[in-house]
Amino acid sequence: MTAALPLLAALLAYLVGSLSFAVIVSRAMGLSDPRTYGSGNPGATNVLRSGSKAAAILTLALDALKGYLPVALAVRFGPAFGLGDGTVAMVALAAFLGHLWPVYFRFRGGKGVATAAGALLGIDPLLGAATLATWLIIAAFFRYSSLASIVAAAFAPFWRVLTEGPDVIALAVFVMGALLIWRHSANIKRLFAGTESRLGGGAKAAPARAASAKGRRATRR
Repeated sequence: MTAALPLLAALLAYLVGSLSFAVIVSRAMGLSDPRTYGSGNPGATNVLRSGSKAAAILTLALDALKGYLPVALAVRFGPAFGLGDGTVAMVALAAFLGHLWPVYFRFRGGKGVATAAGALLGIDPLLGAATLATWLIIAAFFRYSSLASIVAAAFAPFWRVLTEGPDVIALAVFVMGALLIWRHSANIKRLFAGTESRLGGGAKAAPARAASAKGRRATRR
């Protein structure tokens, strides 16, 4: 039974992580399914495109909470059951994977930024704070939320190794960061193309759309 506890904890974390709050909150507030508009990503940023700041903020908070709570519980109560860093690493990764591939929503999930941030805070508040500071610095200088998320994901394992040394949790954080960057592959392409939207501004028109708009104006003339 004791040997099965880490797997049970990870399974429960995955089921909690599978709660896609972008969809749940949108349904509860009478909004459109975030998977049907904008980027199609069930996350707080896309929910904001619905025009409801309250829904976006609530989604962000709940997505972070579902990453934080299972990990914080594993850190707090795990040692009493003989569960150590290996279980914490599994729980953090499982909650994150639940957000990416939620069992309740046909495995169509989001990018995992808020859930990863919550998991890091649950592992170690210092680790979470360092990663958040990285995000804020990049976002303030470059005004790209996606770029800030990518850089923060890349630095998170480094901050863990710097504070605690290389361990199984650092490995889990590395895997989470790699998956998060991969989920931002479309954003990376837009960043290189110069069409990624900035914080506080609308998305730049893609070349094809811009050309189409010019064609319509010429036709009107």
